Amino acid sequence: MSANPLLGAVAVAFVTSCSGRPAWDPSVLGDLAPPVFAGLYTTDNTSVELRFDEPVRLVEGSLVHEPPLPEEITQSSGNSLLVTTPPQTPGQPYVLEATVEDTNGNTAAVLARYWGHNPNVPRILINELTTRGSESHPDLVELRVLTDGDLAGLVLFAGTPSDWTERIVMPSCPVRAGEYVLVHWKPQGIPAEKDEAGARDASGGLDVSAVAVDLWVPGGQGLSGNNGALCLASSPRGEVLDAILYSDRTTDSDTAYGGFGSAVMLARAREMVAVGAWIAANDPVSPEDAVSPAGSTATRTIARGRASVDTNTRADWHITPTRGATWGTANTDDCYAAPVR
Repeated sequence: MSANPLLGAVAVAFVTSCSGRPAWDPSVLGDLAPPVFAGLYTTDNTSVELRFDEPVRLVEGSLVHEPPLPEEITQSSGNSLLVTTPPQTPGQPYVLEATVEDTNGNTAAVLARYWGHNPNVPRILINELTTRGSESHPDLVELRVLTDGDLAGLVLFAGTPSDWTERIVMPSCPVRAGEYVLVHWKPQGIPAEKDEAGARDASGGLDVSAVAVDLWVPGGQGLSGNNGALCLASSPRGEVLDAILYSDRTTDSDTAYGGFGSAVMLARAREMVAVGAWIAANDPVSPEDAVSPAGSTATRTIARGRASVDTNTRADWHITPTRGATWGTANTDDCYAAPVR
């Protein structure tokens, strides 16, 4: 019997059953299962860790990076394969391809995407948003930068890091404390809509700012108007830096799925609480723990107070008055209505 090149040499044994027919004896076959890939992680801009469910080694000549990263060094450590590279570009998307094998010669191919590690992530908050945009004022999310840093590789999810509808992975863009970033969630798709990594007045389009960083969600279709979540993370697989859970539902209006009306929304709310991105007064989390968008419109935004207090609860937020949007500048503390339950 010839060996399967993907599994390595296979020893096959038979025993005779009571009927005289050969029977498979799994006890003498050994390990035939390939290694299971458990994820890719970066902790600095010169290393990549590939984790598996068992010890592995790299099959010689199989490691490929795109864009290329020359002079890679690999080292096995327990169930991990450590890849040391020249300095990666922060926020640059990379694709890594490799083949590994376990101690029994079973092999597995890995194709994984990651983003160059950003060592200078700023402290940054979701600061203002509209989820009920209009044709002239589409859905928009404002971030407030609290410390100097770089946006490279930061991700804003419509949803959570493990379950999202749309997201934007931000380009490298140095920012300073006090600046604002506007994430346009429903672009028109016109050439003037440009991500700004330098000059703050380089972009055209609806609701742009000449002093804030304007970014555009590729192919963005807009946010859920009444029942949704936003999570800002340090990278596509990084820690959640800030979040907001919003819902106009109640446990009385929707008895299914904890009042959230769908299994997806309930799971997202529970994930946010589990990772500490949102604090719920109820256990389990309910729609009453979320910010209510009731009363908000394209120009009556959901906003933090001017001081940008962050308790990870609905108490941080209010609905601004008509035409109270302050994109790219400090929020107003004036209220159209407080999101009282």
